[in-house]
Amino acid sequence: MTFRLYDTATREVRDFVPLHEGEVGLYVCGLTVQSEPHVGHVRSGVNFDVLQRWLRAKGFAVTFIRNVTDIDDKILIKAADQGRPWYNLAGDMHRELTRAYESLNVAAPTYEPLATGHVPEMIELITDLIEAGHAYPATDGSGDVYFDVRSWADYGSLTRQGVDDMEPAADADPRGKRDPRDFALWKGRKESEPETASWPAPWGRGRPGWHIECSAMAGKYLGPAFDIHGGGYDLRFPHHENEQAQARAAGRPFASYWMHNAWITTAGEKMSKSLGNSLTIPAVLERYRGIDLRYYLVSAHYRSHVEFSFDALTEAATAFARIEHFLDRAGEVKVDLAALPDAFVAAMDDDLGTATATAVLHDTVREGNRALAAGEDASGAAIAVRTMLDVLGLDPADPAWAVTTGDDDKLTAAVDALVKGLLHERTVARAEKDWARADAIRDRITDAGIEVTDTPDGPTWTVN
Repeated sequence: MTFRLYDTATREVRDFVPLHEGEVGLYVCGLTVQSEPHVGHVRSGVNFDVLQRWLRAKGFAVTFIRNVTDIDDKILIKAADQGRPWYNLAGDMHRELTRAYESLNVAAPTYEPLATGHVPEMIELITDLIEAGHAYPATDGSGDVYFDVRSWADYGSLTRQGVDDMEPAADADPRGKRDPRDFALWKGRKESEPETASWPAPWGRGRPGWHIECSAMAGKYLGPAFDIHGGGYDLRFPHHENEQAQARAAGRPFASYWMHNAWITTAGEKMSKSLGNSLTIPAVLERYRGIDLRYYLVSAHYRSHVEFSFDALTEAATAFARIEHFLDRAGEVKVDLAALPDAFVAAMDDDLGTATATAVLHDTVREGNRALAAGEDASGAAIAVRTMLDVLGLDPADPAWAVTTGDDDKLTAAVDALVKGLLHERTVARAEKDWARADAIRDRITDAGIEVTDTPDGPTWTVN
């Protein structure tokens, strides 16, 4: 079956045909590193990690670029509020983001460019746009440069909007604009901003606008035309609309397909810092393993909104523990892509249908358990299960799930991971009313000098 994906630009599921046979260029908008990453932030990272894993499983050579925005209005404001240099805040939060990705087994991209490292490419692109008549320096002395939205007839085509129906751009002072919807390509430095947050340019010292960075970096590493551009649903407008307009206005074909993952919500609203309902990754990982959180995120289709709750995460962790228990019983097997069930392949080829794919995974686990109960060989099912998990980034035997903390914390983290694994097995046993196995697991933990306390939010443990 040909791999098919939903293209946001055409609003239909399309057969995927790469620009170059056997090769895929994938660009995903990363995060603005202004604060600690929360569950809603990392969903995009996990979803597109599954995409690149599946493309590689299908034999494609994937060049995967995921940027980091490390200069931005919000970074400057938050750094000033905290009394620290903006680059110190951005650097710390970038490290937090890297740790969050590692804790969820999100593989590193081919390259992770920083916006601050690609200002020359952005200046070059802005210059091309000015020369082509699609951008202009403001005449108010601000040093700003704007994209002229009315000069590009296809502006609004990605999100199917007319210019007159759009809200004015909110990324710069409107005084120097020809049209209130024109967006900033370059922001002249203000006296209130640190000198270090500006770069020399033909229009005066300043810094890049938000949208120009991705167009410039995608072009540098993937060329003027590439296959897939991805990101969160909330980036469709204005970010991706503006990316596409400025790239194509400069003569670059840009992305052939657009993919957007849906939000994670709490109480029906998008999870975000501004709503105050965010859940940081370190806080969640105090209660659950990274592999459980990844399974929770992967088991939903990337285009479906997920209403986050700890009850749902607990159910997901319990379901994943059943998979691990089957693999433990079946014995050691190796990953073999040839063993992937046809139904799993069909689901993944149908717009990365991970919800259906995980259903196939559980069906295979049930078949394997029936074989074990009948005293039959379950190695075939085990190979298929482990291979499906590997494709989804959920293979418990993957070395990437090893502890990645500092040396002083490794022992504590390792014990925590082992105890949580046993507690998950105990939870599954109790759910299945296998009281003998549940008691035996608790005895193993107690014999190791660890006290377990059952709470409404799940079991916790301490060292006696």
